[in-house]
Amino acid sequence: MQDELLLLHRVRALEPEALAEVHDTYYVPIYRYIIVRVNDPVTAEDLASEVFTRLLSALRDHTAPQNTLRGWLFSVASHIVKDHYRKQYRAPQTDLHENIPSTSNSPETHVDMKLDKEALHNAVTTLSEDQQNVIALRFGFGMSIHEAAKTIGKSEGSVKMLQARAIKNLSKKLKPGWVES
Repeated sequence: MQDELLLLHRVRALEPEALAEVHDTYYVPIYRYIIVRVNDPVTAEDLASEVFTRLLSALRDHTAPQNTLRGWLFSVASHIVKDHYRKQYRAPQTDLHENIPSTSNSPETHVDMKLDKEALHNAVTTLSEDQQNVIALRFGFGMSIHEAAKTIGKSEGSVKMLQARAIKNLSKKLKPGWVES
């Protein structure tokens, strides 16, 4: 915690090394948090980059976080994901894949993997917002239960319960033969 406060102080002073350290420390966890929510690597990269762009804007406008860098970055990432879905809802888009990348997997395996990811993403979107946040923080951002609870302002018991219910709901929805009604 003390290290984060020191880093935050250095970032607010616009030290280039501190800004690079923030990016190096938090880019991958933020990307993982976002990819769990959007299920598209290119979009996740764009949205993760937007988090750091907003940090730079906040620093320029003197509205940068005062106490917690990690919590602020998560909060911004959460808002960016919500904004992404609002924009997507207003202007629906369809992915066009002209070329399937050549890998050692057969095209059938590639399609199966893509369908599994889509099924997981669709199942995650049926969870409550709190459950989605807990799943994204725990498995995307890599936070401990304690860190997730602190970030979303809930007790550790609440986070454990949300996680357990989310996993139970996901396992039901991902069972073969499950049909959404």
